[in-house]
Amino acid sequence: MIVRNQSDIEQHLATIEASTRRAIEALGSLARPADALRQMKFGTIGRHPIEDRALNLVEQINQTFSYLVALNAAKWLLETHLDTGGLSLAPGAHASQRLDIMSLQPNLVGAEVFAATSPSSNRKLDKDLKRLARDSSQHRYAFFYSPGYAPGRHSKLEKVTGVQVHCIDI
Repeated sequence: MIVRNQSDIEQHLATIEASTRRAIEALGSLARPADALRQMKFGTIGRHPIEDRALNLVEQINQTFSYLVALNAAKWLLETHLDTGGLSLAPGAHASQRLDIMSLQPNLVGAEVFAATSPSSNRKLDKDLKRLARDSSQHRYAFFYSPGYAPGRHSKLEKVTGVQVHCIDI
């Protein structure tokens, strides 16, 4: 996904909102609680947050929050680095690009993103910092969302020289 400006980001956020609404409506149409849980775990009652296709609801939840962090991080990055040429976002899909967010201007900006109950959950932040330590981007960031963490830079979490860590408000 390419975003070049705030309007692109707002369009993607609206798509996520619509996908979420469709999943909630489908869930609400189930009569029995056991059917609802079964569909959440095993069915395709969910929707992909960006693409128009069915998805497991648990996977929708995980992907939705990854996209929300990525898009909100992209807002900040486009405001902070005016010379990116735009950003390519592929949260969690490292087969298509080396980091979750990369500037279209080669090797200018690179970032990893995630949402978790805590930045230390499953050592996610440590893993992202390790990946960013090996990256050649001039400006490197780890963006996360975790309840209980204030939005903004968290320098106490910065364990790799040259990589900033920011909590994103979603």
